Amino acid sequence: MDITMRYCPPNITFTDIWVNHGMSKCFMDTVCISIISLYLIVFGSIQLWIYHKYGTEADENTLPKSKLYNLQKFVLYFVPFLSIIRIILQATILDDGMVYGYMILTSILTIIVYPYSIYILKVERHKLLPSVPPHGHGLVLLGFWTLAFVAENLVLINIGKLEWWFHLNSLTDQIEMALFVLRYASNLLIFALGLRAPGIANNFDSEYHTLHDSTTRSRYYQRISDNASTWTNLWYKTKTLAPFLWPKSDFLLQLRVIFCFMLLLFGRLINLYVPIYNKKIVDSVTIVPVEFRWDIVLIYVTFKFLQGGGTGGMGLLNNLRSFLWIRIQQYTTREVEVELFRHLHELSLRWHLGRKTGEVLRIMDRGTDSINNLLNYILFSILPTIIDIIVAVVFFISAFNKWFGLIVFTTMALYIAATIAVTEWRTKFQRRMNLADNAQKARSVDSLLNFETVKYYGAEAYEVESYRKAILEFQIQEWKSMITLNILNTLQNIIVCGGLLSGSLLCLHMVVAHQGLTIGDYVLFASYIIQLYVPLNWFGTYYRAIQKNFVDMENMFELLRQEKEVIDAPGAELLDVKHGQVEFSNISFGYTPEKLVLRNISFIVPAGKTIALVGPSGAGKSTIMRLLFRFYDVEQGAILIDGQNIKTVKQESLRSNIGVVPQDTVLFNNTIRYNIQYGRIDAPEADIIAAAQHADIHERILTFPQGYETQVGERGLRLSGGEKQRVAIARTILKAPKIVLLDEATSALDTQTERNIQAALNRICAGRTTIIVAHRLSTIIHADEILVLKDGEIIERGKHEELISHGNVYHAMWQAQLQNDRENGKNETKSINEMS
Repeated sequence: MDITMRYCPPNITFTDIWVNHGMSKCFMDTVCISIISLYLIVFGSIQLWIYHKYGTEADENTLPKSKLYNLQKFVLYFVPFLSIIRIILQATILDDGMVYGYMILTSILTIIVYPYSIYILKVERHKLLPSVPPHGHGLVLLGFWTLAFVAENLVLINIGKLEWWFHLNSLTDQIEMALFVLRYASNLLIFALGLRAPGIANNFDSEYHTLHDSTTRSRYYQRISDNASTWTNLWYKTKTLAPFLWPKSDFLLQLRVIFCFMLLLFGRLINLYVPIYNKKIVDSVTIVPVEFRWDIVLIYVTFKFLQGGGTGGMGLLNNLRSFLWIRIQQYTTREVEVELFRHLHELSLRWHLGRKTGEVLRIMDRGTDSINNLLNYILFSILPTIIDIIVAVVFFISAFNKWFGLIVFTTMALYIAATIAVTEWRTKFQRRMNLADNAQKARSVDSLLNFETVKYYGAEAYEVESYRKAILEFQIQEWKSMITLNILNTLQNIIVCGGLLSGSLLCLHMVVAHQGLTIGDYVLFASYIIQLYVPLNWFGTYYRAIQKNFVDMENMFELLRQEKEVIDAPGAELLDVKHGQVEFSNISFGYTPEKLVLRNISFIVPAGKTIALVGPSGAGKSTIMRLLFRFYDVEQGAILIDGQNIKTVKQESLRSNIGVVPQDTVLFNNTIRYNIQYGRIDAPEADIIAAAQHADIHERILTFPQGYETQVGERGLRLSGGEKQRVAIARTILKAPKIVLLDEATSALDTQTERNIQAALNRICAGRTTIIVAHRLSTIIHADEILVLKDGEIIERGKHEELISHGNVYHAMWQAQLQNDRENGKNETKSINEMS
């Protein structure tokens, strides 16, 4: 009995590479597994040596906890498990029960290299190389997984060889086919997960979220994210956008969406039948008997009318779909813009004090535009192209032969792989161009907003030069983005033309050699392949556009990701202000953890009374106002209004009961009427005029040529300081709040204007709980209590006369103000005498 094991099956020679339309399993399995194993063992060992010598342990807290990482390891173990199953089945129930040498070699090497790749994977996860920020797996593992997936695809060239299992003629073929499908799916999943790198801290989120300072975070984001894939955090992006994509509140729009997709699928069917009927026309005039088939021509033209051009750009179906999609697109844009605008208004004062208006506006514009473009590209360009390619592969295999399907499939796979690889590489250039674009727009807006300051210091030339440098930086990044685009276009053209050449030569050869194809079949192939490759040629453009839109959306997602510091507590109720008593109880607060601005502040403002806050700059006076208005939440202590903690009530109800006259009044670029009416949007005309009269500005408004319709200009710059202040007072009077905050409302005005406005302020504060922050002590001598703050603490409190009599800090401040007033009076008298 001969028990000698053969390396290859009988009648198969290892050296016969291509026989009977394919390769032997013995040759292909041996060569593929040998190349893959040699590659991983050699280069993987070198990589492990580098990590062993130069690597440092990564912080466990920064490692992502991902279920995909566990799935990645499971599939890497699953492939060698399939190899063992194959050997067992081969020895028991398949064929003659013979296990050949190439099967043993393939199984052993598979059992060695896949676990070896898991070991390398764990080293990459837990160790870092100096000066190399992790952006995913190294080239060794990515190359190994790519080679393994390519090897599975190479099997498809043996579809026509009887030795292989594709014909499913026996139980052996069926089991082999099932194992092949499992191996193919596993290696595809391994390849996809390898690109995603779920076990590597490649999306910088862990380190990013440990940074406390927002400026540091921004710089870190710009530094690290240059090379990060735009598909990073795809699930977060999809989850964020999903509520805006489906018009859940409009049934008619939902019907439009469904009908648009029906038109899309119908268009794919039309694309298949257009070249088929083109073939029928040619065959009708070249195959005997020759006939005048006007009916086929009519059907062909009808299909072309529905289809339009080769890409369906001008057809009835596409135009109808575009028309119906307009309302859906408008819905998405509207909902995203409104939500983003609402989110910006809900962010804290801390964030708004650090933002750049021009950059934020640019991010909003690019982000909302990119959403619509993204939907159009994915739903109506990428998806139809992929469906058309799949239909074409199936059609060519069934109507022609497997080689035509293989040509189309190979061209598609190479084209898409090259497009994705090069586009991912050039994404960093698009990001840098966007950052430079943001900087350019922010520079121009900031300069124009500070127009007066530029003029004061004669810095026009400096501003122009700075803007020119910003444009030059943008153009440098734009050039890099464009040149890499040209490289990609050239590579795509080579791949597409190569596939077209191969298919055309094969088809023409079969027509000339009379191998079952007619001239009509060649016309069918040529027209279909051109029709197919036109959208495929645009596939790269669509993918690049998707990448660009993802990049454009990233800044918008950063805005949406900004956390709201001040939010309503669950179950928060409306503030019920019956009297208006305000109490600060043991308040300690700091804008940063390192430095406290307020230290254990406690005071009570009885209902209808007035309390004043005085002290040097930085003492915490304005901070008290901001905390009462809940621009920030207190860290220690509580702020109560009529016994209700303001952290437990709705912010809207809190602020509706508080009126503010700020030190620096900023008005909307609208009419005086609009700015006064902003205090109560639904106020009638009579109330607006009454508020202006109480603020002592009604008569002044009537002297303007357009009266209440006078435009106040950007930030109210067309009005004087006193006029702006009185408009703000009128706005607050119209609001009729129970509590009034005056934040140094007259500090920047001349003496006479101050007296006029002070009278208006006295009217607004009459009978209301009032808190005043003041530099000029003469404006608060009437206060029921004066608090003197220094370094965040109350060092004196009492009425004006009491504090003067104590002879402490307040007395010194009062004397300094009197001295300053006397000197100003002397200077005014001297100026008058000189003029006379």
